[in-house]
Amino acid sequence: MPPFRRLLRRYLPPALCLMAGACATLPAGDPAAQWRPSPNHGVRKANYVVLHHTSSNSMERALSVLTSPLSGVSSHYLVDRNGAVLQLVDENRRAWHAGESYWGGQTDMNSASIGIELVNNGREPFPPAQIDALLALLAGIQSRHHIPRANFLGHADVAPGRKADPSAFFPWRRLAAAGFGLWCEPPYAPPPEGFDALSGLAALGYDTRVPYKAIAAFRLHFSSARTEDDAEMSATEREILYCLLQRAMRPERE
Repeated sequence: MPPFRRLLRRYLPPALCLMAGACATLPAGDPAAQWRPSPNHGVRKANYVVLHHTSSNSMERALSVLTSPLSGVSSHYLVDRNGAVLQLVDENRRAWHAGESYWGGQTDMNSASIGIELVNNGREPFPPAQIDALLALLAGIQSRHHIPRANFLGHADVAPGRKADPSAFFPWRRLAAAGFGLWCEPPYAPPPEGFDALSGLAALGYDTRVPYKAIAAFRLHFSSARTEDDAEMSATEREILYCLLQRAMRPERE
């Protein structure tokens, strides 16, 4: 955002903004991001963040898709490999990034989330500069919207079986260490006798109508065991799931 726009937003009272025509079009969002508006959005309130990778190799290609009226898809932010951040949709508007989705009873994640796309083809690590920029962006979003730490998710989490982003290369552990998302480290405590993994996945938030898809999505996010074809959770994965459920019930400060 140009410096003069930041000054107008900060210092001009609302009435003067309206008279000057300078503030009416400013988006709610990160002041450090460049504003590149996408037409594909609607009104909603955010309580989640959903992370994606673009599946494209360039910022330009991703931007052309996310801002085209013909594509019908968008996100609130687009983060390049070098850490450059573009804002495409006002945070208070409904971007079209999640599609058919579900989490914890919420069946339209577009209406409840902020979508962030990271330039990545899905077959490569995420560069440090990109993750540093993402963490700074998430800190601002969390502050503005008071989003619980458990509500930072991947596209695969909310669309199991249909989506696999932001890929197995995404550093969920690092995000959780910064307060964005849940994570558990070994050694894990065993779940109580009779613990039902499928019920646990549903309690965490997953759509479990097709169990193996929910398990694969869980494994992509939380487990280093890359055995996506397995239809049953391992003992270690059950322990991780039980730990995550315990974490989800703790106060935010923990």
